Amino acid sequence: MQMRLEEKDDYLKVEEMVRNAFWNIYRPGAYEHLIVHNLRNHESFINDLAYVIENDGEIIGHINYSYGSITYENGECEKAAVLGPIAIDKKHQNMGYGSKLIEFTLTAAEEKGMPYVFVIGDENYYSRFGFKSASRYQMYLEGTDASEECPFFMIKVFDESKLRKGIFKNPDVFDVGESDVDEFDRQFEHKEKLILEGQLGV
Repeated sequence: MQMRLEEKDDYLKVEEMVRNAFWNIYRPGAYEHLIVHNLRNHESFINDLAYVIENDGEIIGHINYSYGSITYENGECEKAAVLGPIAIDKKHQNMGYGSKLIEFTLTAAEEKGMPYVFVIGDENYYSRFGFKSASRYQMYLEGTDASEECPFFMIKVFDESKLRKGIFKNPDVFDVGESDVDEFDRQFEHKEKLILEGQLGV
């Protein structure tokens, strides 16, 4: 196993792996591979935290970080890092590769001087890496009710002195439309979109 920074020659392989990993999981088809593609040329992209895991020369995992923004009560704004998308090849899931990527890159983020990192995901999974509900620190996700617990919006804190009450907004590059995904998918092998129990809204 080798963990290294993503290189330009990896791009298509990574996108295909991400597409396969997310296909029909949260929605019919997948959006995440287009987000990964668009991030690389976006100002929010943190390129020195984009890592892959290789096994016998095959890319089996990938992780991205990018900068969203926090707006504070006094109207000030500043950038803040968010983890994701992260994907592990379906044949290699539940083998610890995702954990290795997350632990390694969180250490790198702390070494870069980031005071904290956000993630939007499964609280049962990310809590094992020290992520806690962001509302505990009066940090809230844009579009959610600040008076209610939002367990899937979490934060890993490295420096509590930098915490202030605020609203976090994901990078705009995370917003992709179905027509854009359909057009992007033309370069990949055809896969059937299915509506399955457990998907968002199903």
